[in-house]
Amino acid sequence: MSQSLIDILFRPDAFFEHKGAEKESLKIPALIVLAGSIIAAANGYLMGELSARMFAGVMPGMDAVIYLSAMAGALIGVFIFWVIAAGIFYLLSSLFKGQGSFTRVLEFVGYGYLPQIIGSLITLVAAFEYLPRVTVPVLSKSALEDPAVIEAAMKAFLHDPAMMEFTQVGSLIAIVFMLWSANIWIFGMTHARKLSMRDAAICVGVPVVLYVVYAIYHLGAM
Repeated sequence: MSQSLIDILFRPDAFFEHKGAEKESLKIPALIVLAGSIIAAANGYLMGELSARMFAGVMPGMDAVIYLSAMAGALIGVFIFWVIAAGIFYLLSSLFKGQGSFTRVLEFVGYGYLPQIIGSLITLVAAFEYLPRVTVPVLSKSALEDPAVIEAAMKAFLHDPAMMEFTQVGSLIAIVFMLWSANIWIFGMTHARKLSMRDAAICVGVPVVLYVVYAIYHLGAM
């Protein structure tokens, strides 16, 4: 039976069972992660545009640096997340005497990143709705002489009602789609490292639960 990307989302066990019998390949997982990184970079560009507007008058060319930093950080950050997540799952699975290569784990974690693309697209749509309503304080060159001015401007920017609402919406979207990915990763780890469902759920669940707890704590602290 042929497998499709839709099977990753709704039939992960069957998908990974089929993939586990095939030769390891990072081509499609890397493309999935690349697609996610491009969308993340688009989100980074929109956020960078606000920061660039704030600091444009502080130093010539600073706005361009902010744009590039925001986009590059988002683009590279997704790939870093992919490798770190796979590394954590691999190390934790070693405690349960998991069998299987790191490349296979990296491959299956990449496939499981697919829900993150959906979540990033929804966040991008939300960004177009909320960010134009954010009031951005504009700093002048004199702000460099007084860090308190920059601190006050950043605080006003981050606590703008539209920005706060966007941050809350984005965090909730991230949690929901991270949990969806976690479900997929559990099935992926059972086949990538020959684990029981219980052991795979622990390997994936512990770091994901820590992430969710942190995200909820961050929301509550706003």
